[in-house]
Amino acid sequence: MLSLASRLARPVLLATDPETGHNLAVAALKTLPLPACGTDDRRLAVSAFGLSFPNPVGLAAGFDKHAEVPDPALRLGFGFVEVGGVTPKPQVGNPKPRVFRLVPDEAIINRYGLNSDGVDVVARRLAARAGKPGIVGINIGPNKDSTDRVADYGLLIEKLGPHVSYLSVNVSSPNTPGLRDLQQASFLDDVLARSIEARDAVAPGKPILVKIAPDLSLEGLDDMVSVCRRRRVDGMIVSNTTIARPETLADQATARETGGLSGRPLFRRSTEMLAETWRRVEGQFPLVGVGGIASPEDAIAKIAAGATLVQLYSALVFRGFGLVEEIKQGLVHRLMRERMASVTDLVGTANADWRLT
Repeated sequence: MLSLASRLARPVLLATDPETGHNLAVAALKTLPLPACGTDDRRLAVSAFGLSFPNPVGLAAGFDKHAEVPDPALRLGFGFVEVGGVTPKPQVGNPKPRVFRLVPDEAIINRYGLNSDGVDVVARRLAARAGKPGIVGINIGPNKDSTDRVADYGLLIEKLGPHVSYLSVNVSSPNTPGLRDLQQASFLDDVLARSIEARDAVAPGKPILVKIAPDLSLEGLDDMVSVCRRRRVDGMIVSNTTIARPETLADQATARETGGLSGRPLFRRSTEMLAETWRRVEGQFPLVGVGGIASPEDAIAKIAAGATLVQLYSALVFRGFGLVEEIKQGLVHRLMRERMASVTDLVGTANADWRLT
C-alpha cells in the first residue's frame, strides 16, 4: 500500500517546485496514519558503533532537517534515520530557489546552506521522543556567520548528545562557505578534539561519526582517515554531495546551478571514495555508504565496496518510499543466493573492484 500511494503521489510532487515538494513530503509524514513496519528478516540485522540496527538501510540527513518526523520515517521501514543538519542558532539558509531537479539524470542540486530551526528547538523535539524505539542520529554543523566553528560543534553535542543515538559531524557541506576547509588535518583534529570532549561530558560512549566529501584527493583522504583513527571516532559517512558536474549529465542547463549534486550521477565517485576509505580504515571502525543508491543492486554494491550501513535520500524523490522495502528484499534475495547468514558477510567482498581514478 505504501509503495502504491508513493507512486500515485510522485507525479504531483514532481510537478511542484522542488523545495515545495520536499516540504509537502514532510507534511504528509506528519499527518498520514502510517502503520508500523513489519519485522525485518533477521539476516539484515547489523551491529555497528555499539548499536543494533534492524536493517542496514538508513534515511540520510537532509530530508528531516528539523527533526520533525523521525518516527514516521522509521515506520517507512528504515533501519535508522539521520536528522539535520542542525546549527547552533536558527538560520534561514541561502536565498530561494535553492533546490533543482535534474529529472533525466535522477539527480538533485541543492544549495540550502544548512537552513535550520536551531539547536534549542531541535533538542526539544528530540527530547520529546525519549523512550521511543528506533535509532535516530543527528547531523551537526556550524552557523554560516560563526566566529568559532570548532566551539559550535561542542555546543551542538552538549545540547543534542543526550537525545540521539549517534552524532554525525558534518565538515563536508559545499553550501556553507569555508566548511570544507575543516577537512584539512589540523582543523579536523581540533573539531574532533572539541567534539569528543563535549560528548564525554554529556553522553559518554555516544558514537561520533565524521561525514566527508566525495571530492577529496587521495592525499586529503589519507589525512582525514589518519585523524579519525588517531582520535578514535566511531565511524565515517562516505559521502556528502559533490561540487563536480559529470560530463554525462543529460540536463546540462540545470547542471550549471551552484550547489551540491546528489542522486544517481554521484554513485560511482562516492562508491570509489567509500572503497578507498575502507582500505585505509583497516577495520578500525565501520563505514556508512551514501550517494546515488537507487536500487537493491546499488545498495549491494555499496556494502560489497566496504559499507556496513547505507543511506539514501535523493532516489526517494524519483522512486518513492517503496524503494526502502525493495532494497531490503533485494538484499535478502542476494544473501539467500550466496548462502550468507548475515548482510555483514557482504561487507568489503568486492572492494577491489572500486578504485579512485
